[in-house]
Parts: sequence; C-alpha cells; structure tokens
Amino acid sequence: MSETKTLPHEILFHIAQNLSSPLSSVVAVISLLDEGGTVPFIARYRKEATGALDEVKIREIEEKLAYFRDLLSRRETVLSSIAEQGKLTDELKAKIEGTLDKGELEDLYLPYRPKRRTKATIAKEKGLEPLADYVWGQAAGALSLMDLAGSFIDEAKGVASIVEALEGARHIVAERIAETAELRKALRTLLHDEGVIVSRKAMDAVDAQEKFKMYYEYREPVKTIPSHRMLAIRRGEAENVLYFLIEMDAARATGIMRKQVLGPDGDWTAQLELAIEDSWSRLLSSSIQGELRLELKKRSDVDAIQVFRENLGNLLMGAPAGPIAVLGLDPGLRTGCKVAVVDETGKFLAHDVIYPHTGQTAKSNQVMAGLVKAHNVRAIAIGNGTASRETDAFVRDFLAEQGLTEIFKVMVSESGASVYSASDVARQEFPELDLTVRGAISIARRLQDPLSELVKVDPKAIGVGQYQHDVDQRQLQQSLEATIESCVNKVGVDLNTSSWTLLRYVAGITERTALNIVQFRDENGRFNSRAQLKKVPGVGAKTFEQAAGFLRIRGGVQPLDSTSVHPESYALVEQIAKEVGAPVDRIIATPGLLDGVDKSKLAGGSFTLNDILEELRKPGRDPRDKFVAPSFHEGVRELADVQPDMVLEGVVTNVTKFGAFVDIGVHQDGLVHISELSNRFLKDPNEAVKVGQIVKVKVISADMASKRIALSMKALMSGVVPAARAPQVRGQERGRPQMQPKVAAPKPQTMDDKLAALSTRWKVR
Repeated sequence: MSETKTLPHEILFHIAQNLSSPLSSVVAVISLLDEGGTVPFIARYRKEATGALDEVKIREIEEKLAYFRDLLSRRETVLSSIAEQGKLTDELKAKIEGTLDKGELEDLYLPYRPKRRTKATIAKEKGLEPLADYVWGQAAGALSLMDLAGSFIDEAKGVASIVEALEGARHIVAERIAETAELRKALRTLLHDEGVIVSRKAMDAVDAQEKFKMYYEYREPVKTIPSHRMLAIRRGEAENVLYFLIEMDAARATGIMRKQVLGPDGDWTAQLELAIEDSWSRLLSSSIQGELRLELKKRSDVDAIQVFRENLGNLLMGAPAGPIAVLGLDPGLRTGCKVAVVDETGKFLAHDVIYPHTGQTAKSNQVMAGLVKAHNVRAIAIGNGTASRETDAFVRDFLAEQGLTEIFKVMVSESGASVYSASDVARQEFPELDLTVRGAISIARRLQDPLSELVKVDPKAIGVGQYQHDVDQRQLQQSLEATIESCVNKVGVDLNTSSWTLLRYVAGITERTALNIVQFRDENGRFNSRAQLKKVPGVGAKTFEQAAGFLRIRGGVQPLDSTSVHPESYALVEQIAKEVGAPVDRIIATPGLLDGVDKSKLAGGSFTLNDILEELRKPGRDPRDKFVAPSFHEGVRELADVQPDMVLEGVVTNVTKFGAFVDIGVHQDGLVHISELSNRFLKDPNEAVKVGQIVKVKVISADMASKRIALSMKALMSGVVPAARAPQVRGQERGRPQMQPKVAAPKPQTMDDKLAALSTRWKVR
C-alpha cells in the first residue's frame, strides 16, 4: 500500500485505530477527498469504496486528515530549524518523527525555539553554562562544586560571588527542567487528573443580577467539570465578575520532578533541589496551567458546538407542511400585525397590515378574508413573538366565524426572522419591501419548508445553541455549515424552484455556481433534465458528479431525475428494468415490480444496488417526519395562567446539557431539567428529546416574579412518583444574548440547577 499524499503508513494506521474504522476505508476516504469529493457525495455514492462509512465517520477522517497534514508541515519546520542550529541528533530526530501529537511536538521543540531574554540566557551571557552543566550532569569532576563556582567569579561579567554564580547556574538548570518534554507531559497529566478548578468573585466586581453567584466561591475537579460549567466560569471571567485558577498540591508536582531529575547524591543535589522548586514556581506552574486552561477551553468549545450542531440539525430537519399557500402573520400590538401571503412554491403574492388588538377586529377580518379567498390560502403561520397568543386567539375566532374549517393555524418560531429581514439575502429577494413584511414572508415559508427558509439565516441567530458567542467562532461556523450541508443533501433540492441560498449547500456547488444556476434558470426557463445542468457556467464534470444526485427535477424528460439515483447509475437502473421487463417510469409508479429482482444478475456493487432498489421503491422520499401541528392549551395564554400540576402540550425549542426548553404558548419557555426528562438515567438530554419535537409536560412550578417555569416529562411516565418539591431554577440558560436579565429566584437545590442560574437567555428574533 502506497502512502496517501504525504500521510505515512503509521499515521494512516493510527487514524484507522483511533476511529475504529477499516484501514482500507480510511485510505479510500482520504483518496476521494483529495480528488475533490465532498462528504455528502462520498457517504451516499461511494459506499463500495468506503465500506459504507456514514457522514459522521467521513467527517472525522476529514478532520484527522487536516490535523495530521498540519502536524507534518510543522514537523518539517521544526526539524529544519533545529538542523540549522546544528543540534539535530539522531535520537531527537527519531522522537520528533515518532510523535503524533502537536503538543508533544512543541514540547520537543521548546529548548530550540528562539526565546526572548530570560534569566537563563542572562546567566549564559555571563559564561555560567559550564557550571550549570556540572550541576545538571550530576557527576563528580576534578573540582568540587564550590571550587568550580569560584572559578566563575568575574566582576566584569557581573558575577561578584560564588552565591551569584550558583544562582545563575540554577536559572539555566531550571529552564532545562522546564523544557524537558517528558516532564511537561507528566505534569500536564497530573494537573488534569488531580487539579481543581477554583473560581472566585473578583474584587470590586459588579454582578447586580447575581448571575454568577454560585461561582463566587466554587470548586470542581478539572477532569469532571462539564463543558457548560467551564464556559459559564469563563463567561464570568470575561465579564470581569469572576477569576479562576487551577489548584494543585505543589508537593505532588515537585515530587514528580525530583523523581525524573535527581540522580545520585553529590554536592550538586542541593542546587538541583533549589532549581526544581524554582522551575515549578517560576516557570512550569503558570505554563502548564495556561496549557490546561486552553485545553479546557477547546474541550468545552467542542461540547458546546456539538450541542448546537445537534439542535440545528433537528431544527432544519423539522417536518415541512409542504407545497400549500400560506398566510404569514408577524404579530404586533399597537404597531399592528404584518401579513404576507406566499403560494405553494413560496413565491410572495401579497401583503398588508391589520390591527386586531386596537379595536379594528372587523376590518382585520375583512382584510384576512380577502387574502385567504384571493390566494386559496390553506394554512396560517403565526410568529411566536410579542402578541402571538392574542393573535392566535384572533385567528381562531376568524376561522370559526368564516367557517374556514379546511384551514389550519400553526405557531411558528420566528427566531432569527429579524436578522434575515435586514440581511443582504432578504434585500436581494425583496428590495422594495419593508423589513417587517420580509419577516412575515419568512414566517410563512418556515411553515412550508423549515430547511429551505432557515438556510438564509445566520445559524447563530436561530437561538438553539449554548454559549455560542463564547466558543471559537471559526470552528463554530465551520461546524454549522457542515450541519446545514448534511441536512440539505439528505433531503435533496428541487433544481427548478430552490433559491441560490439553498442551492449553495448542495454538494460541490459554490455560492457563485448557485447564483449562476438561478440566472441560467431565469434566462432559459426550467431545467428539463439533470444533464442540462452542464450548460451552466461553472458546472464542470466534477461539480456535476458531486451535485447531480442531490438535485431533483419533477416532471422532466428522465423520470430518474426526480429520485436520488445518481446519473452514473442510470445504466444499472436500465439493467433492473430489463430484468423485471418494465420501463423505468412504470417501475417508479409500481414499485412492487422490484420484488422479483435477482441481484446476482446485476453488475452493481451490493451497497449501490441496495440503495437504488430502496430509492425506486420510495422514489423521492423525504426523510423528514410527517408534519403535525402542536396544540397549545386554549386556556393557557399567559404565564399567570400556568398552574402547578397542569398537563400541557408544547414544542422543544432548545436542548442544552442540563435540560430542554419547551414552548407551551405563554411567551416564556419552561425548563425540563435533565432529571425530569425521563424515568431512567440520562447522560445527555438528547437521548430523550430533540429540537422541534412535540411533547407533553406537567407543570411543577411557575414563578411570576422571576418568570421561571419548571416542567416535567418524567411525572407523566408510568411508575413515577412526582417529586414533592420541584427544583428551584434560578436561570434558564439558552445560550442567547442576555437582553433582559431575570430576577434571582430561590436558592438552587442541585448542582445542575445551580448551573441554570448562571445565565439568562437571549431573545433574538
């Protein structure tokens, strides 16, 4: 097996072992990625080569590939730098080439890296390095330590006494100790395993709402602190309310150092002991702690980003109401409700403003009736912001009075709608319309197809993350883009109706190419076949290969263009058609014809063949759930209406590490703490719920003063006795901007309840 583009065999074996994947699959994925393959394409259409690895594994291989190629590049730089200094020994070269960890590589390079002026370099300038060599070597020489030190006294060099000579030598030794790679690794491990995160309130800190009160005097082991608490402490530090450090018994650290550094006793031993203490207190303690703080930040970022990815993926894959005409309502009180109507393809048709909450009910009914009749409206989408329940009541009464039983109404999340309304995308779509009208259009389209509309919004504005503004923004953006790409390609995209904002996420298609596709469609009319895509500027053979299978053409000249069967497999489908004795269009219309197919007579690989047969049995199947509208309790419209022991239906709006937030229709989401999600132990709330899921909950408590609602799903499960006293949640954390900090509630009862007290939510529209 040859090396794969600069990746040595040992690294390939390491990746395969680390990811528990066959080596052949890892090599195949890397080769396909190097050839310009995208993750969705490789996962869907190259299963024979990869052994049917899924997207998650392929993305992990992609990440490892980038990591190790970066490491190899850095390794060459390090080797070159040390070689130029004339200090590259065979032993050092073997160590550098043998490490597969960037941190260890930097540890090995540390003694040879250009430095700023230190106490050690000053001592070397004074000529004290031979004295340091004697202490470091721990072997008796012709002179005793004191006699040797006396020989370095030189007023001109700034060494006035034996004491000063020994002090300078110790500085050199202390730096050597601090730059010993094996020792740094051992101390990092020790600090991780035995260190304790300690946070305290900063002197003169102002925390008027006491958001960080539980962290004023707080301790938790490094190895067990969860990401959300670590991010909470870091946020407190960023807001100058807290400071934190990592405490560890210094004697444990210096004990390890003595074990690795000290050899036989001699007149050098006392100096080494002093150098060890100095190296820990002056150099290593702060350095290792800084490295671990950075590692904790990275670890917390990864966890928080994963929470965001899962929530965003579930939201994007929410069930669509489908191609029906929708009337969107962006609720308002004094400013009125903005109304917009879109047809079954999402095309904007009409807009207006009604004032049902300021005494103009009759006129509002008249406007609504006119729009519904003129545009054959089949559903009404109501934004869930201010005045949403009042607007919902108005729409309910309107439908009843008009006898429009065939029209259904749905409350739709409008998070990020205002961000979209002011975006460049919205201005390009509707340059002549007001921001508020654009928002109503977006609300209507979200009901039709959440995926198609939400891809236009910066995912960080959708409000399903946790501490998203505290994590690495570049890593977050890349992860969210990958999530959107995955969702878009799982569902597939209609080539004739989709906007460029959706097309840009199709495998192989860039933003520029997406714009070219829309322009070509506008100038030449609808596409009649996938093959026609090759005429679009910027769509070459590779782009077509990657994108074609994810694009759909309804009613085109080739019936397979409406399925996920890739054009490269059309010949195989013709073999299948010949085998069953029926044309392709008849097979699609009558999937039962495939029951007698003899796979052994077909030329395709087993994975590809199975995928094709599955697709032909359910051509163009949407992987998303069937649409079901949530039903809010008609008598519960405000927080004051919520009473303990009520059983309500709601929609999960956000999932965090400590629980799930549920919209029960009162403008204030309730928290189902992780301990109240199930009657079994849950390590992660995602094991029980997902964003967009409709759930039934029991009210544990509702606090008007703090605007906190505590809910339980566990209480509705069989064999569960509800707790006599509900956990008092001081904060309901959503990872949103803290626009209106909440008043503190009673003292939390559990650690994770205390966590919830840390931050209030951002309310982004």
